Formats: sequence, C-alpha cells, structure tokens
Amino acid sequence: MGKLDAKIAIVTGGGSGIGEATAKLFAAEGARVIIADIDDRAGNRVASEIGAAAIFHQADVGNPADVENLIKSAVDHFRRLDVLFNNAFASTFGPIGETPIDGWQKTLSVTLSGVFYGMRFALPQMVAQGGGVIVNTASISGLGGDYGAGAYNAAKAGVINLTRAAAIEYARKNIRVNAVCPGVIATPAVLNGLIARSRDPQRARRRAEECHPMGRLGRPEEIAKVVLFLASDDASFMTGSAVVVDGGVTAHTGLMGHPL
Repeated sequence: MGKLDAKIAIVTGGGSGIGEATAKLFAAEGARVIIADIDDRAGNRVASEIGAAAIFHQADVGNPADVENLIKSAVDHFRRLDVLFNNAFASTFGPIGETPIDGWQKTLSVTLSGVFYGMRFALPQMVAQGGGVIVNTASISGLGGDYGAGAYNAAKAGVINLTRAAAIEYARKNIRVNAVCPGVIATPAVLNGLIARSRDPQRARRRAEECHPMGRLGRPEEIAKVVLFLASDDASFMTGSAVVVDGGVTAHTGLMGHPL
C-alpha cells in the first residue's frame, strides 16, 4: 500500500527540481499525477519517465485561465482532485530601489498569484467531493529578508499567510492546507540560474552551502518527502502549518560565523 494509493494529484512546476522529485514520489506512492509546467519539453520528459501514472499539462500558473483549465482538465479526466501541490515560481533579483517593475510583477504573478489561482479553482472541487489536500511551496525567504530578493521575499511571505487563511477557512470542509519552507535546494533553477550566473559560481555555491549549519544544500528529494508527508494521511491533524526544511538556517541568529 502506498501513502497516496488511488489519489489524483496535480504538481505545478513539475518539470524539474522539487516539482519533479515530488511528482515521481507521488507516483511511486500510488498516485495518478498531472504534471503542470510552462516548459512542455521538461514536463513531457518527467511524465515519460514516470510512465502510465502521469500525464503532462502545459500551463502558465501566472495566467488564471491556464490554471482554471488545468484544474478542469484534471477533474474531467479523473473525476476528482485529491492533492494540489502549488510549487511553480518565478523571481527577479536586485535591490528594491533597482528592481525592474516587470520583474516585480512577474514574481508576484507566478509565485504568489499562481498559488492563489490554484487554490481558487481547486477548492470548490474539493468541497464538492468532500475533502482534499493542498500543499504550497513557500520558503524560508518568506520568514525573513534576503539581500537583493525583495520581490521573492514578499511573494513567499504572501504564500505563507495565504496558506494560513485558506487552512482556517476550509478546515471544517475536510480540506487541509499547509506550506513547506525550504532552504537553498540544489535544483536546476538554483544551480544553473542563481549560482551559475553569479560572478564566481564556485564561491557562490560555497557561500550558499556555508549558510546552512549542515554545510550543504538540500536535495529536491528531501523536500519531496516532506511534501508527501503533508499530502498523506500521516499529517491528518496538520493544517495551516509552514514546515521549515532548511538544514538549520533559521535556527541561527546570523550574528556569528561558524566557529570551526
């Protein structure tokens, strides 16, 4: 018996990183998975690697019509929706006084509004069928500020409180809503984007690793296991939680460096 046997799940941003790892784990635990991603090549690859338990649906989660169609297609195909993992994100970087307006808008549109759209269109279906689970990818960057990441900080903080609001509104409808808050995870977006595009990629990675008391970046599979827990009946009395999975980053005041 898998933890998600016969469940129908949607994973946004499922074409790589945390989304890919979670889609594969969900399928291994018995779920039928709809992989949503703006990148059709990446999404189709993941669906193909999973096999018969997965299908791909191209969607831009920053576009409410795309998200509405994603939810409708899943329900039309499978007749229900048990788990929604809102995981897709976008970001822009730079000091707030220099942040491009279009970068701010894109970050909020995909990272925050995309989560709202997913819940907005999934919740009526979950209410009608008698229950469901939603997990949202937030971040420890929603719990504190980062240099040069104001847009991302604002979006992820919004995801955390939107999660809490949805959780209390729908708790008596048998719908649980939680968020996962990763530290820096070794995903393509981080390794090939943020780190690779820095002036000194090796130094950037080393600094990112050193920020974590464990001395390394997290792995997508480590976050996927927490998402699976939240999506499963193992977390049946959890709703409105923002679960930190950060290798110890937020346990540190930041006032003193590593003593060794």
